[in-house]
Amino acid sequence: MSEINPIKRSAQLQPLSREHHDGLLYVWKIREGLDNNTSIERLKDYTSWYWKHHIKPHFFQEEKLLVPFMPVSNPLIIRLKKDHDYIRELILVIDKEADRHDFIRLANLIETHIRFEERELFQYLEAHLTENQLTEIYEKLEKHPLPMKEEWKDHFWVKKDVK
Repeated sequence: MSEINPIKRSAQLQPLSREHHDGLLYVWKIREGLDNNTSIERLKDYTSWYWKHHIKPHFFQEEKLLVPFMPVSNPLIIRLKKDHDYIRELILVIDKEADRHDFIRLANLIETHIRFEERELFQYLEAHLTENQLTEIYEKLEKHPLPMKEEWKDHFWVKKDVK
């Protein structure tokens, strides 16, 4: 059996990779919540909060800081934009009228999108951008970090012990 080695990310893109780790944690929490039969309303509230405080500003960073360094016709940029649009649309659907399948689709889409960015987009950027360009991205990320908000208090993803 072959081992999966972690991706060694350039220091300049590590802030975005850390946010991706948080995104994968969001996916895990939603899946655990679904396994725990958490109400749609609680999942919806958490998703709305997570969108506002994490996903939306993260998308803004990527679209404003990474996209300008690549040709608009690059298939990786096209996919990034399509994935972001699809996630935005699904968040709107969930905000209006959600069911369990919407959360499953959202979790799957976010996970697939993060894996794409880490394994394809970021590797492309590291291979094709100069050290100065990567540093420019990093400096802009540092000037506009994601706002640190209070942590979500409703831990719906924690399994309750049944005695």
